[in-house]
Amino acid sequence: MSDEREPGPDSAVDWPVELRGVTETVVATLGPNDRWNFAALGVHAPEAGDAPAGVSSGSPPPATATTWGNTRTRRNFHRQGGGVVQFVSDPRAFVEAAMTIYERESPVLDSADAWAEVEATAVDSGEDGGTEWEEWELRPVDAAVEQRRPFTINRGFGAVVDATVAASRLDVPAFDTDDLLDRLDYFAETVEKCGGNREREAFERIDELTGWRERAAARRNESF
Repeated sequence: MSDEREPGPDSAVDWPVELRGVTETVVATLGPNDRWNFAALGVHAPEAGDAPAGVSSGSPPPATATTWGNTRTRRNFHRQGGGVVQFVSDPRAFVEAAMTIYERESPVLDSADAWAEVEATAVDSGEDGGTEWEEWELRPVDAAVEQRRPFTINRGFGAVVDATVAASRLDVPAFDTDDLLDRLDYFAETVEKCGGNREREAFERIDELTGWRERAAARRNESF
């Protein structure tokens, strides 16, 4: 994997994992400071159907992703023409990428089970609720599987992912704050009941970064 890429159809390779629906990933993009910035990125499976891992299919339709707002990921996609999409099973890594400005000198996280270096091509843009968005086609040019192991699922992991979405929308005019706080309260209960230590640590980080519990408590006090 290198920082310089030669875009072109002949460079495409297969995704290292199966893409189904919207796969939640962490993407690393190289910034102007020569450090890799990490962010959450939902990768949409090709419209023609789910993309199986390791099966060559000629020139399948590309996966896509959407960036919202003038983010570092969007700017770096334009500057560099791509990044490194990685598939992580540690919710703590996902929270750091989704909710903080997280930068490193290397693009692949230690917690990545697999990764794909991708070319990113802007294909559409618009505005929704006052926020500008841009759609990208993603084509892997290099990929690897770092860990081969059974992946166990608990509801807490999904709750952490959903909580990062709700938390990122707090104070965005297009979304109702009370509704978001109710969602975060539900996700917190799910993590406490169904999550493991990693999920609980990840949710504690969300608490620390947003202070949503204090806001929820203040709202309840105002209702009395």
